[in-house]
Amino acid sequence: MPRFDVIAFDADDTLWHNERLYVAAQERYRDLLARYVSRDQVEARLYATEVRNLQHFGYGIKAFALSMIETAVEMTDGRVSGRDVQSIIDIAREMLTSDVEVLDHVADTLDALKPRYRLMVITKGDLRDQETKILRSGLAARFGQVEIVSDKTRSGYAAVLARHSLAPERFLMVGNSLRSDILPVLELGGHAVYIPHSLTWAHESAEPPPPERPGFFELQHIGQLPPLLARLETEVKTR
Repeated sequence: MPRFDVIAFDADDTLWHNERLYVAAQERYRDLLARYVSRDQVEARLYATEVRNLQHFGYGIKAFALSMIETAVEMTDGRVSGRDVQSIIDIAREMLTSDVEVLDHVADTLDALKPRYRLMVITKGDLRDQETKILRSGLAARFGQVEIVSDKTRSGYAAVLARHSLAPERFLMVGNSLRSDILPVLELGGHAVYIPHSLTWAHESAEPPPPERPGFFELQHIGQLPPLLARLETEVKTR
């Protein structure tokens, strides 16, 4: 019997590249506002607006677009032109329709794990955007369940586990965000594998747990997950 009933994966920047879209969009956004304000001021103001709006708009590209528009209006004292607002909307639309670039080792890793484990996606953000990205990624058939949630908190994970009749100690979460994918699961008594991505939104950063924390593992890339699981399974058998 496998050690885990379900292995769940974050989506953005765990299965496919995502943050690079935001980095490129913000560069275009700073160029757009440069005719009104100093480029150096834009990033901090936009981030503050995004965080302030999380409780209203949640996560995702549409929320990001609304925060870009609001920041532009505020920073220009309402002088931003309708044409430039349209340009901001165009930036968001291009993000929504951009190609989904699956990360290295992802498909092979999922194929290696699927015969033995139930695989799930747990991702947060806009429902339609996340649904279409999963379909466009070509990975959908590898997962038995997909959970798209408004946020990833301890209570949110508890609700997902209860919905699927899962015990925390037999649940493993894999993701790139300490704040969203790792710490809440460990608090519940589950297991979590942290795989850092080269680009991670500042809001998702947090202090990592100590390496010796029970249930916590860190890997360099997702291709190292099957050997880790094989080792954990062997440890269980030898006890």
